[in-house]
Amino acid sequence: MERAFEEEVIEKVYVHPLLKWSANFISYIFHPSFVPIYIIAFLVYIHPSYFSGFSERDKLQTILISTINLVAFPLFTVLLLRAVGFLDSIFLRTRKDRIIPYMASGIFFFWAYTVFKKQEIYPPIMSIFVLGIFLAASGGLLANIYFKISMHAMGMGGLLGIFYVVARDNTMLITWPFAIAFLVAGLVCTARLLLAAHTQRDIYTGLALGFIAQVVASLV
Repeated sequence: MERAFEEEVIEKVYVHPLLKWSANFISYIFHPSFVPIYIIAFLVYIHPSYFSGFSERDKLQTILISTINLVAFPLFTVLLLRAVGFLDSIFLRTRKDRIIPYMASGIFFFWAYTVFKKQEIYPPIMSIFVLGIFLAASGGLLANIYFKISMHAMGMGGLLGIFYVVARDNTMLITWPFAIAFLVAGLVCTARLLLAAHTQRDIYTGLALGFIAQVVASLV
């Protein structure tokens, strides 16, 4: 089992301390656990029509439901697994450490998808987006058998993917959000490479998986 999850050695190069600090800062701000909430906040508060009929209380409730299911539960699971000794680190630096968190998060993501799908008051974009997260996590679990696919890149792929879905719906002018999303995705992926956390294969595959998962979810 240990041999099956032997880690690929990534050659490290010198990075200026300020650049390394910036890369770490970007990695934390755009951690894959937080990206879904940024996107949902955009859909709730910035998109002109998806939540136009919702009161401020209902909008806040949507954010809270999303935060609990998509962020709090997965992070609590990681902390609990670390506390009982199932993980070497809460940062999930190895493929072996990522197996159970992937599985547990998939359960929480599917539950959140069911909630938004069954509650007809929510616009379809919510269930589409969360289903895309579930599909990406499932694909990440499978890819994790062979290499350490980048979760950060998967998050960025999901960001680009959901904006593509919104653009295809033609419900708002998505030019400036798309431009910002591309900039953020470039910064995050570059940061992961500078920190020698992943290979280019890990990054590109993660981007593709996150994007494709959102597109597939929109077609289901």
